[in-house]
Amino acid sequence: MSARQIELSGADGNRLIADVYGDTGRPALLFHGGGQTRHAWDATGARLASGGLQAWSVDQRGHGDSDWVEGGGYRFEEFGRDVVAVADRFADEAGSRPIAIGASLGGIASLLAEGALKPGTLSALVLVDITPRMDPTGINKIVSFMAERMHDGFANVEEAADAIASYLPHRSRPKSLDGLSKNLRRHSDGRYRWHWDPRFIEQRDNGEADEPHHIEAGLMAAARALTIPVLLVRGTRSELVTDAHVEEFMTLVPHAQYADVKGAGHMVAGDRNDAFAGAVVSFLDRLKAA
Repeated sequence: MSARQIELSGADGNRLIADVYGDTGRPALLFHGGGQTRHAWDATGARLASGGLQAWSVDQRGHGDSDWVEGGGYRFEEFGRDVVAVADRFADEAGSRPIAIGASLGGIASLLAEGALKPGTLSALVLVDITPRMDPTGINKIVSFMAERMHDGFANVEEAADAIASYLPHRSRPKSLDGLSKNLRRHSDGRYRWHWDPRFIEQRDNGEADEPHHIEAGLMAAARALTIPVLLVRGTRSELVTDAHVEEFMTLVPHAQYADVKGAGHMVAGDRNDAFAGAVVSFLDRLKAA
C-alpha cells in the first residue's frame, strides 16, 4: 500500500513530515525511535491501514525530512510537546483523539504527552520496547553506535549496511538496501550520513539534553497517571527492557496489556514486523470490542 506525504506543525512551529496510510478510519500516530525515520514504520503503516485504521507515520523533530530545530531543541519534553501538537490537530479537525504507537524515543515522547504534559491527548497508547526505567548499558550501546559515524559517515550505502550488520548480528541482512538508503543523506562531499541532526546526540554528550536515567522519576509519574488503554510490546532480546522493567511497568500501570515478541531485540518492528503488527492489531481489535 502506497502512502501520501503531508506536512504537520510541531509545538514550536517546526515542520514535521508524515506519511499517511489509508484514507479513513481511526487515526493512529506512529513515532519512531531515536536515529530512525518515519520509514521504520512502512510495513506497519500499511498493515494497520489494511486493518481499517488511518496510520500517520511522523518524522520526529530533527529526524528524516522534518525540520532540524534551530538552536537544537531535543529534550524529551520537546518531543512530547510535538506529540501534543499533532494530536491536537486531530481533535480540532476530526473531533477525535488519536492512538499513539511510539518506539523508544517515540514512546517516551508519547508517554510524557499523555501522562504529564496534557492528559487526554491520546485515546490509547502502545509503547514499543520502552519503559520508564531502562538498562543503562543498553542505552550506552545504542548511543555509541549512533555517535560513532555520525560525522565521518560512510563511503556508500553498503558500508552503512556492514556497520548495521555488525551491530545487529541477529538480524538477517536484507537483499535490498532501498530501505536503508532512506535513513541516509548523501552530502556534498559524496559521503552518506544518518538522516538526523547530529545535535540530537551532541547535546547529550555536552550535558544539554536529558539522560534517560535522569528523568526516570518523571517517566514513572507519567506512567502512574495513565488512564487510557495501554499496550507494552517488548522484544525478548531487548537491550533496554528487562523482565524486571516489565514487571515494574505493569505495577505502575496495572490496567496495561503486555506482549512479548520472540526473537526481536530493541528494534521490534524491524526485527519481527509481522509478529509486532499482529500484537498491535489484536490490542486495537480488543479495544473496538470492549
